[in-house]
Amino acid sequence: MKKSLVLAVLALLLGVLPAAAEGPDLIFKRSTVWKFLTPDHKLAVYGIDDPLVEGVACHYTVPEKGGVAGMFGVAEEVSDISLACRQVGPVVFKQKMEQGEDMFRQRRSILFKRMQIVRGCDVKRNVLVYLVYSDKLIEGSPKNSTSSVPIMPWGDAPAPRCSEFFRD
Repeated sequence: MKKSLVLAVLALLLGVLPAAAEGPDLIFKRSTVWKFLTPDHKLAVYGIDDPLVEGVACHYTVPEKGGVAGMFGVAEEVSDISLACRQVGPVVFKQKMEQGEDMFRQRRSILFKRMQIVRGCDVKRNVLVYLVYSDKLIEGSPKNSTSSVPIMPWGDAPAPRCSEFFRD
């Protein structure tokens, strides 16, 4: 019992387990640098549904280091992350949210770096805005990417106003 608990905690610290209850779906990976006898450096494309806004999905691409450090899961991943979010069905807000609240978070190194996708509402334009960035506990990173999702009617369903579901 103690051994499995220790292994689960260690896996969480190493970023093996997803931070959210539902992790992202791997769409595909593409090798960018070939490595002899160890895993290649790759770009990995993932898809994730917004857990609090039904009808919105995001896709993001992250570099994954290969080599010996990547093989053992101890590589410091770089902060280059791209993001695209779209309306994929009728938008249904499941609860009220804060501006800039985390939608998804994932560790990008053993201790200090994590990737975060946060969401907000552009009240004037009725647009959901998603921001992905990577940070370190020691120093910030200016690398980021933003994606906007205009909330549109879907079939007979009218477009809800995001301003009704976000607190300032």
